[in-house]
Amino acid sequence: MGRFPNIAASKAKTGAAKAKIYSSYAKEIYQVAKNGGTDPSGNLDLRRLIEKAKKDQVTSDVINRAIEKAKGSSGEDYQTIIYEGFGPGASTLIIKTMTDNVNRTVAEVRAAFNKVHKSLGVTNSVSYNYDNLTIVSFKCDDEEAVFNALIEQGVDVIDFESENGMLTISVNPKEQHKLKDTIESIIPNVSYDYDETGMYAKDKVTLSEEDLAEFQKLLNILEDVEDVTNIYHNVNLD
Repeated sequence: MGRFPNIAASKAKTGAAKAKIYSSYAKEIYQVAKNGGTDPSGNLDLRRLIEKAKKDQVTSDVINRAIEKAKGSSGEDYQTIIYEGFGPGASTLIIKTMTDNVNRTVAEVRAAFNKVHKSLGVTNSVSYNYDNLTIVSFKCDDEEAVFNALIEQGVDVIDFESENGMLTISVNPKEQHKLKDTIESIIPNVSYDYDETGMYAKDKVTLSEEDLAEFQKLLNILEDVEDVTNIYHNVNLD
């Protein structure tokens, strides 16, 4: 796909920063459970999130503590805030954060850009060059059955690709539950190799060696910001 995965995926590949992965999932599970109910059987968003967390090797203890916390009377409340920025060369970035202190978060994200002499942009200054998609990829030996089922269920498929036994499907995020319900009716124990909802660049850019080094520096600084949960960009890192 050539798409940059979320922090959890990239960190998992290096085996580093498990605490960051756990913290990000704990916040999201807590907020989803607080908003929609703590019983996964009655909160589909929570059930899907727990499934994804387990696939990313988040422990049951972390998951259960986040749900128990949501059952309490804590006044803690997290907001999802999106920042858009311009990096070295022609690079652009979209940074997703989950925070209980917006002033702290924007200061830390802005400081990251300042360290490479770049800046944040205003809303829609970058995102118009990105698509908001849910993308899943999984092993499948009967793509026709999956395709026909999606059509029958009225799922609006944006992209449908099969390569080397892997099926990759893109839909509008509003369709993600219908998409997965349909896939799982055909493949009950399906395991998603890729399962992300996020912002994907319409076009990629290749940076010079100097700009690429600065871009990697910016990525590393942003990934160390506690409130940052996902980073999307338009740079070709292959």
